[in-house]
Amino acid sequence: MDEQKKDETTEAQDETAGAAGPVSDTTSSPTGDDPASSPPAAEAEEQPSEEGGDEGPSEEVAEEPVAEEVTSPEPDHEVEAPKEEKKDVIPGADLEPILVEPEGPELSAEEKARLEAEEEEKARREAELAAAEETDAAVGRAPAKMEKDARFLATGKRKSSIARVTLLPGNGKITINKRDLEEFFPRPLHQTMAKQPLVVSGYEGNVDVRVRVHGGGISGQAGAVRHGIARALTEIDSELRGDLKRRGFLTRDARVKERRKAGLKKARKRPQFSKR
Repeated sequence: MDEQKKDETTEAQDETAGAAGPVSDTTSSPTGDDPASSPPAAEAEEQPSEEGGDEGPSEEVAEEPVAEEVTSPEPDHEVEAPKEEKKDVIPGADLEPILVEPEGPELSAEEKARLEAEEEEKARREAELAAAEETDAAVGRAPAKMEKDARFLATGKRKSSIARVTLLPGNGKITINKRDLEEFFPRPLHQTMAKQPLVVSGYEGNVDVRVRVHGGGISGQAGAVRHGIARALTEIDSELRGDLKRRGFLTRDARVKERRKAGLKKARKRPQFSKR
């Protein structure tokens, strides 16, 4: 039995020596050691290294999930913070919506006339408010006393319209070509324009006005009436001249439509040149 055990051990040693022989040659060649003495040392070094190699990775694998558990909550918090900020701030929340009105059908003649009348009424109100603000000081002045038979004549002009104005003591009645002011000038804008000098000077309601006007159109005639009334008021009270002139009521507006020239379509509009 002892001989058999010895034979087995010798065979095992020979096998291990044959297997580890090339490794010992490579390791011992630079140092110069004998190849016969290297196999047992190589076996001793390889066995713990293999066991340690098996244990090393197992420990690292076991530690990796622990490291993930510790570091995993930090990126989660970092990612959630900007998401909450984006939810609080909505882009374009401060902007007001723009309503685009759809284009409606073409307006009829009656609707257009109604819109024009509304615009004129707004312009009249604005003109009245502006005149009231500008003439607070003038309205406070008492009108000059006039005799019962007094007559004050003046002529006003605008474009090709000429108005002959007569002022006399009365209750503020205005007659143009033997018709009332509202009948002769149906538009509120022209009515306001004709009465502006009386409102500014404070003589509205204290003087009757008689006017004869001819030539031009409605707008030109309204300007001529205003010019004539302003001139007649300066005949009553010379102190009103500076206030009326500063507002432009005494200035003759000489802007007239330019006449048409021969060979042109209008005053300066030329026919299109034919290139062919």
